[in-house]
Amino acid sequence: QVQLVESGGGLVQPGGSLRLSCAASGFTFSSYAMSWYRQAPGKERELVAGITSAGGSTNYADSVKGRFTISRDNAKNTVYLQMNSLKPEDTAVYYCKARRPGYVYWGQGTQVTVSS
Repeated sequence: QVQLVESGGGLVQPGGSLRLSCAASGFTFSSYAMSWYRQAPGKERELVAGITSAGGSTNYADSVKGRFTISRDNAKNTVYLQMNSLKPEDTAVYYCKARRPGYVYWGQGTQVTVSS
């Protein structure tokens, strides 16, 4: 069955870094565009970053440009989100999403808390 399993979240101080991973199984990973979303308490889920199926193009929310980097390894069926210079406002549950026409899959999320 289709699975997207996020990992790498946790508690980090402001200015710190985390690397999130999302391991995919049960579908042809290399055919799907991948994205990271986040949802903070009381707020709507928002797009953080996206990457095309072959990894040739990426896009980012303005709030994370220059601090976050999305990448993927199609040989390992994994997408990553490197997060640097973290801020308290980055605190949220982070989700990965796989998408191609007619198909959308979501992971269960991983908590990221930025606090001193």
